[in-house]
Order: sequence, then structure tokens, then C-alpha cells
Amino acid sequence: MSLTERLEAARGGTPAFGASSTQAPVSGQHDPVAFASGNPSATAGAAPVDALAGLKQRAGKALFERLGGRLTDSSLTDEELRKLARDELSLVIDEEQVPLSPEERRRLIRDVGDDVLGYGPLQRFLEDPSITEIMVNRPDQVYVERDGRLLLTDGRFSSEEHLRKVIERIVAKVGRRIDESSPLVDARLEDGSRVNAIIPPLAVNGSSLTIRKFSKIPLTVQNLIDFGTLTPEMAELLDACVRAKLNIIVSGGTGTGKTTLLNVLSSFIPADDRIVTIEDAVELQLQQSHVVRLESRPANIEGKGAVTIRELVRNSLRMRPDRIVVGEVRGGESLDMLQAMNTGHDGSISTVHANSPRDAVARLETLVLMAGMDLPLRAIREQVSSAVNLIVHLSRLRDGTRRVTHITEVQGMEGEIVTLQDAFVFDYAAGVDVNGKFLGKPVPTGIRPRFIDHFADLGIVISPAVFGGRPLTAGRR
Repeated sequence: MSLTERLEAARGGTPAFGASSTQAPVSGQHDPVAFASGNPSATAGAAPVDALAGLKQRAGKALFERLGGRLTDSSLTDEELRKLARDELSLVIDEEQVPLSPEERRRLIRDVGDDVLGYGPLQRFLEDPSITEIMVNRPDQVYVERDGRLLLTDGRFSSEEHLRKVIERIVAKVGRRIDESSPLVDARLEDGSRVNAIIPPLAVNGSSLTIRKFSKIPLTVQNLIDFGTLTPEMAELLDACVRAKLNIIVSGGTGTGKTTLLNVLSSFIPADDRIVTIEDAVELQLQQSHVVRLESRPANIEGKGAVTIRELVRNSLRMRPDRIVVGEVRGGESLDMLQAMNTGHDGSISTVHANSPRDAVARLETLVLMAGMDLPLRAIREQVSSAVNLIVHLSRLRDGTRRVTHITEVQGMEGEIVTLQDAFVFDYAAGVDVNGKFLGKPVPTGIRPRFIDHFADLGIVISPAVFGGRPLTAGRR
């Protein structure tokens, strides 16, 4: 007898689900993270049916009634709460008197537990360390990123309401809100993973949720070397640049690993420096002890009480920082950050969205104009050229890998142009292997940056081999 027939028989012939149900298959019938072929068309047609849907709904409701206020009891750890829920859920299932196999029972307990205590269908993806991003396009369509590639999964929400409840659970934990009057929000999970949610009427096909996961154990510079993101020579140079308190901009497109690299660069900051970090949603994982973490705040339901990144940057200047680390500049705060860099707050680090080091300079110019100050373009460029010492640019290559493709010195002004000089560039000449993976790596141009003389004044020594090798065609730009 099939599971469907057994459920109907146990419920007196009443189906526990509709014949036209669009539920995804219960995870656990196969691999814990069951992927489609990677081609969205692979799942075209009728969606599979979840034979346990009705039982899961009843069990979840009964579990809520049994646990009541204990679900929000702060004296219980997550593990204690999960054990309590599992025990109560076992009793609920016994009372249902539905014949289930041991495997079906385990799946049911896990799925209902995820719905009640976790993030529903997303919980298994959040627990999978190989997944770096989760993208919910609508309740019945969930993609993930694994090894740099997007894959359509079998994960689904039972309804738009189910998805909205998970979104509200996430944003409520960090004091944010999402509703029709404020239909988009940036938030974070307990482990620092970045969350963006947008709901109707802005999201036409249903609520959309994007989660950028971060490793529970922060990546180290050795990890990035092992991944091929940068070379040991580049790591030695960046270490020296951070210790020498150069002002650094990390640039790159979306999903290129800017925040990860920012975390690694911050690990080079001496332990006795006072660091102030400023972010929209806290995600940096600094390992030093003397760190003050600031987070912007959106307006409340009356449209008041917002605290912007720009206000936090200004306030940080009164906090006696040795280093100011801004998670990302995307508006008028870029002017305040540049002014801080130009007024004795050396060693500041930030990120910016750009497609190349030259584009990063142009982007900073545009962001300064967003501050509302009527400044001539030459004055802005002089601010940028005198404040920023180094641009580290990341790219996401066609094979899905993330590489540092440029380490570029900002040398100053020549006429109306900010002059840049590459110290390292990515060598594409090596081509790709049979699997389509790039064989090239970042190589030194053979040109010593001018700030090397500053290293000598501070007693910072780097190996002569860092800038060794065959010079490439990469002159002043």
C-alpha cells in the first residue's frame, strides 16, 4: 500500500491532500539536498506531490499549541529547544495514529521542526556548507549557488503566506520590519549571513528572498591562496599595506567576494588598534578584540528614527578610531570617508561596486556627487587621489572562480586624470583546462609601487621576489 493510500485509510478515507497539490517532494527521500539537473526546464510540468502535507500541517499546529511560550524561552538553548520539539512532535505523531515507516517519521519530524523552529524549506540549504547563496524567486522556485554555479532545487514553500512567515521571522530577529508600507529590507541571520527580502506589490510573482551565506569559520588568507583567489606574493604585499596604514578600496561586481576579502585584510590589522566597523547589516567577522561595530537603522513605521551610514561615518570620527572599516560605500558617505582618510585616519578600508580599478575611481566620484555638495569634478578627483592609496579588484571569472585580478596603486593626478599603476594583474594567456577552468593566475607587472619607500620608513620589510617576474604590458592608466 502506498503512503497516500495508508494516510487516506488512517484518516477514514479522507485525503490528507488535494490531488492537484503543488508541494515539493519531502526532502529525505533521496539526497539531503536534492538538486535538479541544473537546468530549470528539468522540473517543467506538474510538480511532485507531498503526501505528508496534510499531516505536516496538523502536526505543526499541534506542536505550536503544546509548546506555547516555550518557543521563545531565552533560557533554553537551540539544541534544548529542538530536543523538546522533537519529543513533543513524536507524541503528536503517535496521537495521529497514521502508519509511517521509520524513514517517513524522521522526515516528518525534521520538516515540521524546521518549519516551527527554523526557516522551513531553507533550513537544509543553510546547514549545507557547500552552498554559498540561496535565492527564492517565488514560493515554488528556489535556486542555490554551489561551486559558483546556480542550480534549481526541489525546495518549495507551501504557499506565499508560508514564505512571508519565514521572511518575517528573519527580519524580526534583528529589529527590522517588512510589510506593504515597507516592502523591502536588508537583514542578517545569526551567523552573519546577509539577507535581502522584497514582497508584493514590488515583487510581482510573489515574495523574493536572497541569502548570501558566510562561513561559520572565517576564511583566512591561506584559504584564499589555496582557492587561487590570490598568490602568496600578493598576500605578502597586502599584509604590508595594511600594517603600513594605507587606505584601501576593495572593488568588484556583485558576488565577487569583496566582503570575504575585506575580512581577510582586516585580519592583518594589529591587535592593539582600535577598529570601528560601519555596515548596513553587520556581516564582517573581525577577530581582534578592540572592535566597535556600528549598524545603520531604517526608519520606523512613522518614517522617523533612521540612522544612515553617513551619520555613522561622521560619528565614528569622534570615537578615537585607529581604523575605520566601512562595509560598503554606496552613497554620500563616500565623501565623509574620503575626508576622514585625508585628515589623519589612515588605514581605512572599504568596498565599492565597480568593474575595474578605473571604474572604481569613477564610481567614487559619482558617489561623492550624491552627497549633495556642489564640488567641481577636479576637486573630487583630488580628494580621491590623495585619500586612496590602493585598489584591490576582484572578478568572478566564467568558470565561477573568484580571483583578485588587479592590485593597483593610486599615484596622484596628472592634469585632470587620476593616475593608476598596476602592481599585479591577472594573466589570461594560460587559457583554460579541459573542464573550462582558467589556468592563469595574478602575476606582478615588475613595477614597484611608490609606497614601497614608505614601508622602509616604517621598518616593514617585504621580499624582493614579490615584484619579481616578467613584466607585463600594464603601464600607467
